[in-house]
Parts: sequence; structure tokens; C-alpha cells
Amino acid sequence: MKITKDLYQSSLALLTDFYQLTMAYAYWKSGKAEEEAVFNLFFRKNPFQGGFTIAAGLDYVIDYCRNFHFDEQDLSYLGQMKGKSGEAMFEVAFIDYLREMRFSCDIDAVEEGSVIFPNSPLIRVKGPLIQCQLLETPLLNITNFQTLIATKAARITLAAKGEDVLEFGLRRAQGIDGALAASRAAYIGGCSATSNVMAGKLFGIPVSGTHAHSWIMSFDSEIEAFKAYAEALPDNCVFLVDTYDTIKGVEHAIEVGKALREKGKEMLGVRIDSGDLAYYSNRARQMLDEAGFENAKIVASNDLDEHIMFSLKVQESSINVWGVGTKLVTAYDQPALGAVYKLSAIKKEGKWIPKVKVSQQSIKINIPGFHNVRRFYKNGVANADMIFLENGTNDKKEFLLIDPIDPTKRKKVGKDWDSEVLLKNIFVKGEKVYQRPDIHTIRENTKANLAKFDKAHKRLVNPHIYAVGLEETLYNLRTSLVLEAKAK
Repeated sequence: MKITKDLYQSSLALLTDFYQLTMAYAYWKSGKAEEEAVFNLFFRKNPFQGGFTIAAGLDYVIDYCRNFHFDEQDLSYLGQMKGKSGEAMFEVAFIDYLREMRFSCDIDAVEEGSVIFPNSPLIRVKGPLIQCQLLETPLLNITNFQTLIATKAARITLAAKGEDVLEFGLRRAQGIDGALAASRAAYIGGCSATSNVMAGKLFGIPVSGTHAHSWIMSFDSEIEAFKAYAEALPDNCVFLVDTYDTIKGVEHAIEVGKALREKGKEMLGVRIDSGDLAYYSNRARQMLDEAGFENAKIVASNDLDEHIMFSLKVQESSINVWGVGTKLVTAYDQPALGAVYKLSAIKKEGKWIPKVKVSQQSIKINIPGFHNVRRFYKNGVANADMIFLENGTNDKKEFLLIDPIDPTKRKKVGKDWDSEVLLKNIFVKGEKVYQRPDIHTIRENTKANLAKFDKAHKRLVNPHIYAVGLEETLYNLRTSLVLEAKAK
């Protein structure tokens, strides 16, 4: 499905920051537009003070790039822009150049649902400098948010310990696009269903939901409301029991559940949306079991996140389905991933010239050159990630990995260890070569990826730091470039 084309106009080229266009014009004006360049999209810290991140958003990136062009309305708008002098901001010849420009880059990316870590490229873009530059803002916009939400969802589903997590965030999400992208990313991260019907239609995500407090309040009594709902939707009965009194609500649900059973139907469960969730879920479980509804689920909602869920597990609550909304789709405790997009090499006379950005903060010094990531496994468990130069030496028996922030942290890995390269070919010279999986396969990919990591890396609090390092040759190159730059 062409997501961006289905949801919006086919041209999204102006979904960018203005300085991308001014740089594009300056590249063209100075004759640099067609120089070949490499940019890397990466982030510097795992979100939520966690030990891992889940990649998401590639499907949107693919559709954006396939549809990338400036249409006549875009060009007319740019042509009417004025500079401070009152003259046209952009020459007519530049507008004509944009009219003829078509996406022709190579893109390599980590597949959606992959576990990823700071400083490693999530997406690598190679192609004409002007095109690479124009892709920066939209690729960051797409990838930052969906990766953040998929990671939050993965943390929440880990806290649920195999129980279903339902994403209920549509009404609290940041706008229509935020809601749709969040529902998609939450499913990739591990949620089992969404309340967002449009997301269900567009992406094939299972949808879930029964009724709200307003349904109960529209009747003269709670029992009457339950009966009417059971009559209308006998196969979809999860009764919301806390409108007036939770214990009485469970009693009423049991009464209607018995009537349903007499008709050959089965009550699916009850939902508790307020109060002491541990206490009321345990009381509800006792009442349901005593009434013969051992299979009825207890659904909990009410501003849940992974930390509250962990606490409820410690309290031995009887909740077995979790409805999570606001704190998931808004990434409530960290609203931005902070991924960046940096130039790492320029081709001059057929040779790649590595580029480095120097900073007083070592975390902000980028990784130069044309590089990739290799993940090493020991006995089937992910052991370390190596960022390496693709044209570097590979004849070593073992590799030394050096932490890019703290060079005293080092790790050796054997060349004969099981390993895989993480960046996959997505586009070659503007043509899509990647066969993208459906969203259900991506969700399973998330589960399979997480299963390859030791549980210490998946702790919600103070996780063990996974080893990610620069291969020694790349580390030495980076160091020498930084020293050269500081000597200028």
C-alpha cells in the first residue's frame, strides 16, 4: 500500500525545512548539486533510558522516496518566494532543475522491527548531494516518531509478559497523522490490536473495542445497559464495570454473562478503567471464577505504561489484557527520539573523501566514511555490533571494537562468529529492490529480534549496556580526522 499517496497529495516535496531548499539552491548555484555524497541517519541515545531501540518507519520512507518530486504547485510556490531585496529567491533555471529532478539515490536501511542502538546508521543515503540533502527532514520526521513509538510499545509489551496489549491512543494522539503513525508503530512494537479503525483499514491491524461509560449512562441502570449491549453484540461483550461501583458492575456482568451462556454465547470479559486496579482485578477474578467464568479476561486501562504495569505485576494483579493509550502514542515520558542526519563522505575524482563534524561534546562527533553495521552472535545470542568501513580490511582473525564515546571501553569479537550485516539494500539508483514484508511479519520480526538479546539489555530500569563499537580502522580514521580538523 502506498501509504503517503493514499493519505495525502502525491507530492510531499515541500514537507521540509526551508534551509534544505536554500542549501539545495546554493549547491546548484555552486555546481555541487550532482556531486555524490553519503549521509547517515542515526540517534545518539536509546529512548526512555532503556537498553534498546526498535526501528520503524521504513515503509513510509519507501513511499515517500518513490513519490518524491516537485509538482507544478510546489514549483509555483517556490517561484513566487522573495528574498530580503524583493527579488525572486530562486532563479527560474533552478525551478526548472527541480522540475526535471527525479529520485536516483541508493538507500540502505535497517529493516523495521530490528533492534538497534545509538550511533549506528539506521538509514544510509547515497546519491547526488542535492537529493540527499532534500531527503533529510522528511526521513527524520518519519523515522524519529515511528521508531520512538515502536520502542515504547516494545517496552510495554515486555512488561505485559506475553499478555495482550491493546493500543487505545487515537483520541490523545497528536493529530490525524500522529495517530495513524502511532497505531502502526505500536503494532510493530508488539501491541496486538488498536482502537483506531482507520489504521485497521490502511495497515491491516486488528481492531478492538466494546463500549464506553456513556453507553452505561444513557440507560436508567447499568444492568439494563449490559443487557442491551449483549443483545446487540453478543459475540463482543467485554463489559466496562466501573461506571458507578466496580464490584456491583462485576456482579451485573456475571448476571448478563449467564444469560448470554444460555443462548450459546460467551462473555469475553470485563474492563476496569479506574481505581485500585490490583485490588479490583483480583476481586473481579475471584467473582468471575466462582461464577464459572474462568476464561473471562480482565482488561485494565487508565493511563497505563510499562512502569505501572510492572508494579501491577509485582502486586500480583489479575489483569490479563492491557489497554494503553496516552502514554504510548504520545511517548509521554520522552516526546522525541532525537535522531540526526549527517554527511559522512563526498566523492571526489572517483574517491570517497570521509567527512567529520567536530564538537566540544564527543557524543556529537559523527562517524565518517562509507560505513555499515555488523551484528555478532555467540551461541545464538547477540553479543556486539561493529560499525565498520565497507571498503576496509576484512582479513583479520578478530576485530577490536572501540566505543565511539569512551575509547577505554573495548571488546574483541571473532571473525568466525555468526554475524549479519544490518543495512539492507532498499533502493539502487532510485529503483526499489527491497521486497517489503507485511505489517504482521514486521511485528513478528520485532519479537524474534528481541528474543536474540539477553534479558539484561531489556530491563526497564538500569539495563545492561549492549556493546556497540567502531572497528579499529574506522576509530583511527575518525580520530585522525578530528585532530586534523582541530589543527586547522
